[in-house]
This record gives sequence, structure tokens and C-alpha cells, in this order.
Amino acid sequence: MSTPNGYLSPAVAGSGAIAVGVAATATIIGEVRLLARSDTSAWRAEEQIEKLCPKIEGADAGNLKVSTDPGDLAGCDVVIEAIAEDLDAKVELHKTLAAACPDADLATTTSSLGIGELAGAIGEPGRFYGLHVFNPVHRMDLIELCVPDALDDGVADRARAFCEAIGKQAVEVVDSAGFVVNRLLFPYLFDAARFIEESGLSAEAVDACMAMGAGHPMGPLKLIDFVGLDVSIAIGDSLYAASGDEAQAPPELLRKMAADGKLGRKSGEGFYNY
Repeated sequence: MSTPNGYLSPAVAGSGAIAVGVAATATIIGEVRLLARSDTSAWRAEEQIEKLCPKIEGADAGNLKVSTDPGDLAGCDVVIEAIAEDLDAKVELHKTLAAACPDADLATTTSSLGIGELAGAIGEPGRFYGLHVFNPVHRMDLIELCVPDALDDGVADRARAFCEAIGKQAVEVVDSAGFVVNRLLFPYLFDAARFIEESGLSAEAVDACMAMGAGHPMGPLKLIDFVGLDVSIAIGDSLYAASGDEAQAPPELLRKMAADGKLGRKSGEGFYNY
């Protein structure tokens, strides 16, 4: 059935910040199912979505249905995976989703992994595409949409319509590591981390210079804290593996900090204390 929203019954697989943001935003168009790994994560995701929906025009937490059983997604027409940047974990989850939802389109919110590589490993090139949203989802307008040539007819049109229906601006990008934003952003962030080691300047000083001097809303080191050092490292590892460019490799400082449990805002300590 065609619909101006692209999809009638979307689902989200995951329970982290991105998954919660996508699910909350998608309640604009009707019922949304969210698949969580455990009862605890399901409860936490539901609570967060209830808090988010009042901040999103047209969103309705009453449209949310949370489950830990992939079989409950069987009637959905798209499943959007939003878990950690781990190739094996994403492939395993998508194989489960593909079996549980044989008629659904499959999308991933990956920010650094190759769409073609994932599609091949999953074995579903005809219905798999990239839907890279940005955190916090309810505030960020952009979606980097990667629609490979191997997609079945109609999938790309449904994806574009869905982005528009949830109030986002889709920009179609090529299937390359990091797409556009992360490909250009992370070498800058990593260089800022290297620079404070080389210069002895504080994170506060570097961030103040970039925020005020370049007009950025947030300095690079505070942004790493916001993204999470573990997530930043995973993205950098993927970029470096694809390009071999040292500028895209995570600096050792980030690895040392992450090993010490300093992951940024989510752990209470990174370049700043929270």
C-alpha cells in the first residue's frame, strides 16, 4: 500500500539514545514498535520516550509499543536498527530481523560502516539501506540517506517519504566510510585531542577558541564528550580501516581515557567532569 509517510508501521531495534530518538520522532506518523534486548532496557527506553515526546511537535508516546520479542515486529513495514557500531552485532541482529519481518524494509543508523558490506553480510541487498540520523534526533534536522543501487523498486521512495514525514531533511550520500559528516568531522575532533597533548593547552581553552573564533556551537573536545569516547573510537577505527589515513585514526589519548572509564558525559567524566 502506498502512503505519503512512506511507511504505515515502522519499528526500531535498539534502546540507546539514537533508537529512542528515532522511535519518539516516528510516533508522529502513528504506531511505532521498539525492540529492546531486555526488560530493563525496554522499561528505560519507554520512560525516555515518554519524556521526549512532549518536546516533538505531533509526537505521541501513546503510539509506542515496546517488546523484547522480534516476532512482535512481524507486521511492520520497516525496521530501523540503531545499536552500537559493531559490524558483527549489526549483522546478527539484522539476520534475526530479516527472518522475523520477511516483508519489511531494513535500515541501519550506522555512522561509519559500509552499507554494501552490511547488506552483503546480511544477505538482503534488495531491502537494506542507510538512514544515518544525528544525536539528539529530535533536534537535528539532517538524515544522511544512503540508497544503494541494489535496492528493490520503491524502497528508496519509501525511505525519502519517511524522512519527510518525520520532519527531517534527507541528503542522499554515497556509500563511503563516515558518509559526509563523520568523514569530515572526526579528523578535526581527533586533531583537537592531539593538539592539547602537543600544546599543553586545556580542553577549555581549545574549545573556547573554536566556539568563539569559528562560531561553532560546541568546541571539539566537548563534542567528543557528548558523542562518547567509546563511540568516537569505534567511528575512527572504521574510518581508518577504510582509508588508511592516519588523520582518521583515534588518538592514543582517547584510548587511554576510555580504558580508564572516561567515556564523556554518559560516564560523568571525559575531557570535562559532569
